[in-house]
Amino acid sequence: MPQRLLPRLFFALLFIAASTLSTGANAQFSQKSSAAAGSVVTTPYVRAELLAHAPQGVAPGQPLWLGLQITHQPEWHTYWKNPGDSGLPTELVWTLPAGLDAGEIAWPLPRKIPIGTLANYGYEGTVLLPVPVTVASTFAPGPLTKDATIELRASWLVCRKECIPEEGVFTLKLPIQSTTALHGGAFEAAARAQPQPVLAGTGGSGPESQAQLADGNALQISVHGLPVALRGKTLDLFPETGEIIDNAAPWPQAWNGNVWTATVPLSPQRSASPSLMPVVLAEKTSGQETAGHATGPDTRTGYRAELKVLGTWPQGAAVATVSPALEAALKANAAQAGGTAATNAATATPGGGASSLTLTAALLGALLGGLILNLMPCVFPVLAIKVVGFTQHAQDRRAHRISGIAYTAGVVLSFIALGALMLGLRAAGEAIGWGFQLQSPAVVAGLAALFTLIALNLAGVFEFGHFLPSSVASLQARHPVADSFLTGVLAVAVASPCTAPFMGASLGLTATLPAPQALAVFAALGLGLALPYLAASFVPAVARALPRPGAWMDTFRKLMAFPMLATVVWLVWVLGQQSGIDGAGALLILLVGLAMVVWALSLAGRARWWMGAVSIAALALLVWAFAPQVTTPAATATAASSAEAAAGTGTGWQPWTPGAAEQIVATGRPVFVDFTAAWCVTCQYNKKTTLANVDVLADLQAKNVALLRADWTRRDPAITAALTALGRSGVPVYVFYRPGKPPVVLTEVLSVDEVRAVLADL
Repeated sequence: MPQRLLPRLFFALLFIAASTLSTGANAQFSQKSSAAAGSVVTTPYVRAELLAHAPQGVAPGQPLWLGLQITHQPEWHTYWKNPGDSGLPTELVWTLPAGLDAGEIAWPLPRKIPIGTLANYGYEGTVLLPVPVTVASTFAPGPLTKDATIELRASWLVCRKECIPEEGVFTLKLPIQSTTALHGGAFEAAARAQPQPVLAGTGGSGPESQAQLADGNALQISVHGLPVALRGKTLDLFPETGEIIDNAAPWPQAWNGNVWTATVPLSPQRSASPSLMPVVLAEKTSGQETAGHATGPDTRTGYRAELKVLGTWPQGAAVATVSPALEAALKANAAQAGGTAATNAATATPGGGASSLTLTAALLGALLGGLILNLMPCVFPVLAIKVVGFTQHAQDRRAHRISGIAYTAGVVLSFIALGALMLGLRAAGEAIGWGFQLQSPAVVAGLAALFTLIALNLAGVFEFGHFLPSSVASLQARHPVADSFLTGVLAVAVASPCTAPFMGASLGLTATLPAPQALAVFAALGLGLALPYLAASFVPAVARALPRPGAWMDTFRKLMAFPMLATVVWLVWVLGQQSGIDGAGALLILLVGLAMVVWALSLAGRARWWMGAVSIAALALLVWAFAPQVTTPAATATAASSAEAAAGTGTGWQPWTPGAAEQIVATGRPVFVDFTAAWCVTCQYNKKTTLANVDVLADLQAKNVALLRADWTRRDPAITAALTALGRSGVPVYVFYRPGKPPVVLTEVLSVDEVRAVLADL
């Protein structure tokens, strides 16, 4: 193989590769201002989303609801309006257009969450905090205004045994004229979860419900007007005013005919002395106090009564701005919290990072994943051509070592830069994961053009030396180290989307690690990718084992054009999944125009000038006509509604939507979710093998498993949030959701036996 051929190509194509990466970053930032881009905030502990319900649009006299939906990680919870012994209620601060006025949170019925000797009131699983919005008669958005911009700043305290204060800023574009009812079911469920007033009470026509102070240390409560269905049952009491009763203490209760009575002890830290005490009552669920967490959908109905307080309150304690228990919990977790990006205490050290064992496992997993990457179809040709370059200087061991070090530096630094870009985008509020660059059609098209140029050069269609200035064409001869470095950059550009299947847990962990530790994981991944070439450059036996230079090198060079062309085919197919058949066809037309340009510029004499001018003009015309189709999203068929999926009436795979799996599981039916993407080679392999296996399909049908597919080919913040909640940062990810049991996350490279074993346990 001529010495000047491939290395010059890498130098010239560096600028193309860099452009594609920067284009991907710009594409990510440009979507931040879209209607849905700012409606979701994801942390390691919760996923919070701003929702709206305006079935008749935004108009005076028509119903309009906003709400914050919080989905908690297992065993984590946030708090009710009265958090109990330790906690803080979720707070919502709205910025609305003139004429819109947000009311108070219509708090759903909470659960009692015992923690040690304390008792809190709050929510686990998924909860929607709805807020009614009044549209004034003076609301006048203007004839050309189509959307109302809703802004929300929310803060919440999320706790398990430790407590993490978090906050988020949300933005939603609400259509003024058209219907917004996508989340109507969630708002209806939240309305059903709001406590109902009792039939009798203060201000009513029947007997009054009351709380009589007894002996200065207890309240004797009697509630009239509760429904007949509750009579004789044990109830839970939730006081809306905090720091009055001893929330965790046991207390006796009884039914006297249709009147419920209880003697509830006062709190030693009581600071409030109300004359009217609103409380919420609900049937105590089996095992609620011992379990301390929800195991399924909340089917209870709450009833609100306003108790008239009789007697004189004893002297209360001084009002505390933060409860002593909460203050102790916050101090104990301050080092670990680090704001909203705190690390899970199960894997955290006092310094806020991962434990040494966890970090070591992540680094080893990244190193192994990088090693496996060398076998990927789009990476192997780059490595193979580079290794064959040893034959040009079989005895120059020093040059080999320098080249190996430069290549390794290019790979490692590129992975660190790509990891830093991903972490930076996340810190800026973007919901992205690993492989995000191939979620941009512009990046996919740029890589397809890059590999087309490589393939044409390898096939001998053109030589860079024929149309590049001599000063540029000779750079490789003068700077072979830079050439090896840029080869490493190119390898990372084509390899990074293939990493997630081999190190999903390690990449998922980087979302919760401090930046230095996260970047160390990315560096280990790069070292694994570069290790074979680095080892070959330092082991003379490898160079001696290679064939001597000869005619075979030209044959090998042309042979390597075909894997490059196969990579172009794959990239065009990926773009077809993002932009449809028209987008894929437009890209093929542009690639043909690009090929014509490089062929014309490789001609000699006057033909080069007039053919080059014609071909460049033709390519410019093709770009003007077809480039917009490359980045235009494909028109997708109408997805099956989530209600259909929840009812199980659909056949085969259904599109995944947030909350769909939980809704189906609530009906008692297991769910299998396939998180996939068209650009994920492992995803496609699993789809054509294990997931198409006759025995697997039969077992899925026999167990009545609902099949949901989350397509991450294009950027989707909801899917990114779901992956983060599962501790993953890329695809593929396969999850079984089972009624009454925690979800099961399978390995990335699926096997038939693994899937069937999980199905056998359903």
